[in-house]
Amino acid sequence: MTAGPLNATIVEVFEAMPPQLQAAARYVLDRPDDVALLSMREQARRAGVPAATMTRLAKRLGLDGYDAVRALYAGAVRAGAMGALGFAGKAGAQVQQQNLRGERALAADMALALSRQIARLAEPEALDHLADAAGRLHRARRVYCLGLRACHAAAWHFHYMLSLLGDKTVMLDDAGGTGLDAIRDAGRDDVVLAASVEPYARATIEAARYAATEGVPLVALTDSEVSPLARLASTVILVPTESPSFFHTVTPLLAVAEILAALVAGRSGHKALEALQRTETQLSAFGVHLPRRGAKGAP
Repeated sequence: MTAGPLNATIVEVFEAMPPQLQAAARYVLDRPDDVALLSMREQARRAGVPAATMTRLAKRLGLDGYDAVRALYAGAVRAGAMGALGFAGKAGAQVQQQNLRGERALAADMALALSRQIARLAEPEALDHLADAAGRLHRARRVYCLGLRACHAAAWHFHYMLSLLGDKTVMLDDAGGTGLDAIRDAGRDDVVLAASVEPYARATIEAARYAATEGVPLVALTDSEVSPLARLASTVILVPTESPSFFHTVTPLLAVAEILAALVAGRSGHKALEALQRTETQLSAFGVHLPRRGAKGAP
């Protein structure tokens, strides 16, 4: 995600802020392009706070007023420090115009927005976070995979990919109301890989908080440096969720899960190759998949 010039300061004082200031601060953290482009009143409206709260936030951060915040962010945009202005900052207006522009335009906007979001995962800072997370996951005795509701697919995909290599992962699936119970077996040599984006699933945050109190390291895949999950985690990978559609996107989250699984598998070297060979032999014996095209007996 794009970093704004006040991010470090906001994260440092976030916990001590009252709820309204936290809402305004999170908006500044998560929408740096908007801070540079939109009026203070429009930003306050989108953050769900009174306009005066934006001024209070600026003063809490040591600035004279919110115009100083906007000037900092506008300067960062002009200097290229926050990268090119992305589609996310314009998403609301695009959605409002969609009835006029048609479905093809929305499809194109979504595809372009996703391509930009995925491309950010190749930036140096993002790659450092991915490598750090992969190292923690590889060294862990067990990886407990946690993701509910919209985030379930990412946690499950990571678990499924690594399940082909053995029993290193445990899926904390809330089936029958007992799926989260397995976290009681997690210890300091394990890692919880937890995925949650706003609106955060209560059960995910509570399970992650339990793991943290038990000393279990947490790798968080989340959408903000100040999300409830990020504040519990040893390692945080931020994923964008903004989309031109009415729904937030989980595609970058899925991409991160897939990248992490590939990195962890790669660190296992020959052991991974041997495990995959055993898995393929078993799947073939059970006739799980149709024959590949060109294989003996295939159409």
